[in-house]
Amino acid sequence: MNCRTEEKQKIEELIDLAIRQLSFSYAPYSGFFVGAALECADGTIYGGCNIENASFGPSNCAERTAFFKAVSEGKRQFRRIAIVGGKDGKITEYCAPCGVCRQVMREFCGPDFEIILAKSKKEWNVYLLKDLLPESFGPEMLDGKK
Repeated sequence: MNCRTEEKQKIEELIDLAIRQLSFSYAPYSGFFVGAALECADGTIYGGCNIENASFGPSNCAERTAFFKAVSEGKRQFRRIAIVGGKDGKITEYCAPCGVCRQVMREFCGPDFEIILAKSKKEWNVYLLKDLLPESFGPEMLDGKK
């Protein structure tokens, strides 16, 4: 990824927070820990971790945890999210968001929302939501303008 030094530092800051969020993960069933750091349009950052449940359905991914924390505090505009994850909290591969998380992102973000998948602060890739969720269904579909 070729970007300005300021942008690179901001991305590395997000990745660092996402990595720290791994320690808060509650994953006694899968053992797969996920951390996320969501940057709002105003620069505010919210962290999130995955939270599992014995009946699985009520489990919540790190990405949705970060979004729901931000939305519950009145945030509605977002710039990007950094995501890390791995078995037993050890990051070995990139950890992409699940389909449900991608749809939640689409609810609040446009197609150019940035999704940073990282293995470390030095090893990461940036994707756009439109590339990870092509032909998506968004809120504008319901207002009759699309």
